Amino acid sequence: MSDAHLPATGSVKVVKPKKAARLVEEIAEDTENPEIPTERLLIVLDIDGTIILEDESLSPGVVDAVAHAHRTGHEVMLATGRSWESTRGILRVLSMAPEYVVCSNGAVIMKRVDGAETRYERFHIDTFHPREVLQLLREHLSDAHYMVELPDGARLYTDPMPDWNLRGARRVSFEELGRREVCRVVVVAPNETDRDFVELVNRIGLNEVSYAVGWSAWLDIAPQGVDKSTALERVRNWLGIDPAHVLVMGDGRNDVGMFRWAREHGGRAIAMAQGPEEVRREASETTGSVHAGGVAEVLSRL
Repeated sequence: MSDAHLPATGSVKVVKPKKAARLVEEIAEDTENPEIPTERLLIVLDIDGTIILEDESLSPGVVDAVAHAHRTGHEVMLATGRSWESTRGILRVLSMAPEYVVCSNGAVIMKRVDGAETRYERFHIDTFHPREVLQLLREHLSDAHYMVELPDGARLYTDPMPDWNLRGARRVSFEELGRREVCRVVVVAPNETDRDFVELVNRIGLNEVSYAVGWSAWLDIAPQGVDKSTALERVRNWLGIDPAHVLVMGDGRNDVGMFRWAREHGGRAIAMAQGPEEVRREASETTGSVHAGGVAEVLSRL
């Protein structure tokens, strides 16, 4: 396998910050030179904790780094646990218009409409019936707040979720949540921690579904066998990109699947420094934290 898509390695020399910044700029300029051949990569970025901070501000340098990666000829896209309604604004902020966007932890793949840079359609959707898993969870989390995402993108919720974008969502009874096929279930328990959720899932078992526990005590449930990696494998095939030419970056437990997928095929799986230890262990390497501009650190060297 060719290593042309990997950054060059060599000796290490300590220099002053200003000179180091200039060296990074020179590397970026070289990789944008059309006379210097580079392998086209599929670069996949998580959103929360990877390109944006808790307060929705951008990680330092990420906009310029994404633009550089595009100029270098790479395909840069997003793969997130967010719904499309909470993702499309991030694309605008980053000045991105990738051909595909993976949402809802892999259950929804959006495709750019031909000839329209800002219009997307729901191209591939995986669904499941949530009634049994909802009832099981309610037995153990009586005070939790629940939300489901329907195949058409509509969202139904039982109680307010202050940290979630519920614009356009409709409040319904708990019973109504389980009446239709959905592509995603979200459970938020204000009095629980992420560790509490991990222990609960291990204790009660969640059969016939896939799940991920978020850093801020929420549980994300998808159809069985579906996660970011299953959606990204579809996208990789549609784009015709070699499996080894994949680079994924993330910070959460819902990124573990795509980390393993990238590593198993010879690609790069990069964890953010502030991610949980069990997530960082699944990556092939670690970059700086989201606060320190970890994404820009990697992309500027491609």
